[in-house]
Amino acid sequence: MQDTRTLVRKAQSNDMHAFEELVGMYQNRVYSLCHHLAGNRDDAQDLAQEAFIRAYKALGSFRNEADFGTWLHRITLNVWLNIKRKNSHKIVSLDEPYDSGDGSSMQREVAALDGDPLEALEEKEFRGLVRSTLNTLSEEHRTVLVLREIEGYSYEEVSRMLGCSLGTVKSRLSRAREVLRREMTELGRQANRDVAAAREGR
Repeated sequence: MQDTRTLVRKAQSNDMHAFEELVGMYQNRVYSLCHHLAGNRDDAQDLAQEAFIRAYKALGSFRNEADFGTWLHRITLNVWLNIKRKNSHKIVSLDEPYDSGDGSSMQREVAALDGDPLEALEEKEFRGLVRSTLNTLSEEHRTVLVLREIEGYSYEEVSRMLGCSLGTVKSRLSRAREVLRREMTELGRQANRDVAAAREGR
């Protein structure tokens, strides 16, 4: 496989095969970000499609000394923020379906077939709890939390992506963590109450 910079240069010269290789290299990372931002599989697929289309159109402006993955994430984030600002509840689907497998691409390297089934179930339930809680956060809180805690970007990178000061990023992240802890605690309590009620009703 050719390196990213070579593929980018070829794609910038209208080599569609090179761009398709880039999509193959980065689609899981982009889809993972989309899923955390959009909160569901269908919107995440559509968001990922739109992000790659925008990336292809903007390839001419990409400077090859920068990190291509970070650039893709910035475009994805901008697409999502623009959609949210327009108060759209659904992203318009494109004709070509985005092949994301079973929708859990972010977990492929984590799950082990020979692992403890109970641990796997608990991990799946925990991920579901985190995802449900993320969906309750405001747009600005969810965005900064996903970029910093899930995608692993530095405070400085998040600041540049969002176009706000470092202090604003840290302040939003602090509030987002507090809300996340509170919401997860409440969702966990509710889940326990539901389990107890189901047992009593047997």
